[in-house]
Amino acid sequence: MKMHFCIPVSQQRSDALGGRYVLYSVYLDGFLFCRVRYSQLHDWNEQLRRVFGNCLPPFPPKYYLAMTTAMADERRNQLEQYLQNVTMDPNVLRSDVFVEFLKLAQLNTFDITPKKAYLDIFLPNEESINIEIITSDTAERVLEVASHKIGLCRELLGYFGLFLIQFGKEGKLSVVKKLADFELPYASLGSSEVEHCKVGLRKWYMDPSLDSTLMDCRAALDLLYMQAIQDIEKEWAKPTQAQRQKLEAFQKEDNQTKFLELAREVQHYGYLQLDPCTCDYPEPGSGAVLSVGNNEISCCITLPDSQTQDVIFQMSRVKCWQVTFLAFLLSSCLKKMISEKMVKLAAKNPEMQIEVPEQSKSKKYHIQQSQVSERLF
Repeated sequence: MKMHFCIPVSQQRSDALGGRYVLYSVYLDGFLFCRVRYSQLHDWNEQLRRVFGNCLPPFPPKYYLAMTTAMADERRNQLEQYLQNVTMDPNVLRSDVFVEFLKLAQLNTFDITPKKAYLDIFLPNEESINIEIITSDTAERVLEVASHKIGLCRELLGYFGLFLIQFGKEGKLSVVKKLADFELPYASLGSSEVEHCKVGLRKWYMDPSLDSTLMDCRAALDLLYMQAIQDIEKEWAKPTQAQRQKLEAFQKEDNQTKFLELAREVQHYGYLQLDPCTCDYPEPGSGAVLSVGNNEISCCITLPDSQTQDVIFQMSRVKCWQVTFLAFLLSSCLKKMISEKMVKLAAKNPEMQIEVPEQSKSKKYHIQQSQVSERLF
């Protein structure tokens, strides 16, 4: 599946010899990722082609004469499409040529020198562990270091991820974005303009039944337990009064297994709650809080007259979606649910060839369904 790369702006710059060139600002999931020249991307494409041949998407051609404004806009759009399409191949994503170029681009953009540093990784109980890293370490590497420190089994790393998380007033918590495996947490954290933002470790799957795969690892069990408690305290998961009493009793006994078994029956357990947004359904100007998980998008809508209405979008009926503004996290969750569904389908039908993908401001979310006409913004 495509990654959320975009190039919304470019700038004319002068080089040391007085020549002119264009610097492209590349964004990933709505945040500045790096700034690069066409010549750098062209050389990178040539390196990728030496490894992967003609399976790569077409790269925008060189212009040997001065570009008009229309030609410059066309090239910017073509480069954006190239970045989105080249990431659809998981083999390219995992390649050294791909990762090393983007690492260097991030380091150069934010003027970071590779060196030893210390990074706090926040756990779901909002305590942190301090780990030694290299500033050029990718999120995949930082996750390995953090997991080793807490004793998380290496084979379970794919069930967890690193996130940028905003810790607000009165204990409010907001998941800002999931860090891509090739992203540099040190650079992304330092360059983020979101206040009180930290790197957090959370589980990264949308199917609550996958909990059972992790229960035999003590560190994984601890993380699931901490996150379940946090989600209930933040009211992302919504137990009934009877469930809450039983959960509190299990928590006092420190019976993590029983706690999690019951927690999986709680409404919205394991869902990711997004920041409040606005929608035009059922009325323009309605407020909405979205919770995503377990193959559905649950929307609690507040109408202009303050009445509330719950609407559920089942993933089995979602045909496509369009990402606008800062709704990238929602799209990442949808892609994750589709990926997990494909994994299950592949397991049930081993004879079938199914390609399984790798595991503040107002926002607009646009969901287009195959059997319903509602639009959610």
